[in-house]
Amino acid sequence: MDYITWRSLYTILVFVLFIGVVWWAYSKGRKRRFDDAAKSIFDENELTSTTKESTKQESKNNE
Repeated sequence: MDYITWRSLYTILVFVLFIGVVWWAYSKGRKRRFDDAAKSIFDENELTSTTKESTKQESKNNE
């Protein structure tokens, strides 16, 4: 096999992997997980607990 054949096989492999990643990312089973992750930044409980932890850390640093 020569260099051009290896490059062709590599290109096909990368294309198949790309299609696999796109299929995985846009599958219906993953939609809920991705939507939950995207909306998690707006959760009130996590936001207030993070703020409290950062305030505690800042007060420890000031001592």
